[in-house]
This record gives sequence, C-alpha cells and structure tokens, in this order.
Amino acid sequence: MAGSSLLALIDDIASILDDVAVMTKIAAKKSAGVLGDDLALNAQQVSGVRADRELPVVWAVAKGSLLNKAILVPAALFISAVAEWAVIPLLMLGGLYLCYEGFEKLAHRAVSSHGSASGQEQSAGFDANSRILSEKEKIRGAIRTDFILSAEIIVIALGTVAEASFWVRTSVLTGIAIIMTVGVYGLVAGIVKLDDLGLALQRCSGESWMAGLLRRIGRFLLRAAPLLMKTLSVVGTIAMFMVGGGILMHGIAPALSLVEGMQLLLASIPAVGSFLAVVLSLLAEILLGIVSGALVLAGIICCKSLSGRIKTSRAGHD
Repeated sequence: MAGSSLLALIDDIASILDDVAVMTKIAAKKSAGVLGDDLALNAQQVSGVRADRELPVVWAVAKGSLLNKAILVPAALFISAVAEWAVIPLLMLGGLYLCYEGFEKLAHRAVSSHGSASGQEQSAGFDANSRILSEKEKIRGAIRTDFILSAEIIVIALGTVAEASFWVRTSVLTGIAIIMTVGVYGLVAGIVKLDDLGLALQRCSGESWMAGLLRRIGRFLLRAAPLLMKTLSVVGTIAMFMVGGGILMHGIAPALSLVEGMQLLLASIPAVGSFLAVVLSLLAEILLGIVSGALVLAGIICCKSLSGRIKTSRAGHD
C-alpha cells in the first residue's frame, strides 16, 4: 500500500514537472520578442563604460535584475490572485516610463551635442569622480529599465499559465525569470567584451593557416565591436519606444482597433501585404512611444517649473 502511494506521488511529481517544462517552453517563445528588446537595451545601457569596468557593471545590473524578478514574480502571482484588473494599468504605467526614458535620452543627446567643450578642461580627480557617478547612474538606469521589461516578460509568462495550478505557475515564472536573466546578461557580457576577444585573437603568433585565420577574425572583431555597440545604442533607444508604445497600444482600444484595421487592408496586398502590415504595426508603436514620451517629459518640465515658481513666490512673501 505504501509502495503504491509512493509510486502515485512520484507519478504526480513527474506530471507536474512535465507541465512546467512544456509551459516554460511556451512562455519563453512568447516572451522572446521582449527578450530581444531587453538585450538591445541593456547592451546600450552599459556602453561607454571603461573596458576594465564593463563586466563589473554587467554583473551589478544582472544582480539588480534578479532582485527585480524576485519582487515581480511574487507580486504578479499576488495581483493575479486578488486584483487581476490591475495588471494592465500597471503595465501601461511602465510603458509610459519607458517612453519617457527613451525621449529623455533623445533630448539629452540633442542638448549635449550643442554644449560647449569646456568639460575637457576638468581636472583628473574630478573626471574620476564623474566616471564613478556616471557608472552608478548607468547601473541604476539599467536596473530601472530592466524592471519594466522584466514586468512585461513576467506578465506574458503569467498569461500563458493563467489556468494552471499555483505551483505550476510559480515554477514557470521562476524558471522564466532565471532563464531570461542568465540569457540576457550572459549575451550582454559577451557583446561588451568582443573587442577584448578580437585583440587577443589578433595577437596570436605563428605562421600556420590557423593562426592567420584567427588574426583575421580578431581584426574583424576589433572593427565590428564599435559599430555593433553604436548599432545597439540606436536599437536600444528605438526598443524603448517600441516596447513602451506597444504596451500603450494594447491598452488603448481605439488606437489598437485603428492599427489592426489598417493592417487588414495592407495584408490584402499581394506578395508584400504581410510585411507592410508588420512594418505599420512597428511604426505605429514607435510613433505612439515618441509622442507619449514627449508629453510625459513636457508634463514633468511644466510641473518642475510651476513648483519652482511657487517656491519663489513663497520666498518673496516671506
């Protein structure tokens, strides 16, 4: 009797593990698009860091990402159990934040490009302090951005296992959180160290064809690494608008219906219809992201200006 009970328990555990494996695979496929955006954004966030600080920065952001997911997984399970209606509004707030971050980056670059070059005359000590502060700010910014993208990944995964038991949902979300974190930051670490790999390969000695091939690969990587980082910087900013705008688009029913109607019209065009429909969707999400980010930034600037005037007025009365 005890033996049959043990076998039944083992069979139940095996069944649950099989469900977890299947659902984790499905959830990973559905969140793969966000994973690509996450990779581009995080590689872009750590760009510009000194070579000897690249891996420590990636590790610091990875630890922050794990902490994000340690908060998000229980929060997602709790919200889905007691207030499922709150998931979409919270995601939209996160989407707005991503749009704001993206537009602020564009505005900062525009302002910086018109700034003076007087900063080059700063002392070495001040430059060192500036680098430390800049590195810490990059880490904080990357962790904030990761929080929004992680939330979207967790919500997508949660939707995949919504009908499963609590333990299956918990196992799938935990598995997705670990897989995504290791995958994204492992790739980011590899990307930021491409130039070091190229330099090491270029230094290969010997006259054999293999040594020559390795040196050529090294030279290629050295030329490609800066271009890749610049590309990822641009792609990362676009991804902010695309992900943020996509979240907002799916939360604004009229906008989503309009885009879907136009996609149906384009899809009827022979040969290129499906491609044009996808391009339209992406452009609509990016445009909505840019407009939303601009409005949020303008609102923040107005609020700060109004707050400053109120303080000045109060100081004048005093």
